Amino acid sequence: MTYLVNDKCIKCKLMDCVEVCPVDCFYEGNNMLVIKPEECIDCGVCEPECPVDAIVADTESGSEKWLELNTKSVSYTHLRAHET
Repeated sequence: MTYLVNDKCIKCKLMDCVEVCPVDCFYEGNNMLVIKPEECIDCGVCEPECPVDAIVADTESGSEKWLELNTKSVSYTHLRAHET
């Protein structure tokens, strides 16, 4: 399982989810954030932090299109909340 960002994030740009992610798997696109599925460790800490409920598990019905979008969009800017 992995977590994904759906269309509720479009034009949101709030970063609450990014700040709690322990592996920095969020990327910023032109109008939304995405999660790189291969980097997500399935911990789920981002899901309750999203103020617009845009983060869903890939096991939820209808998540297939969001898995494709999140996977294709990882060429976006990598967001690192935990710089050392």
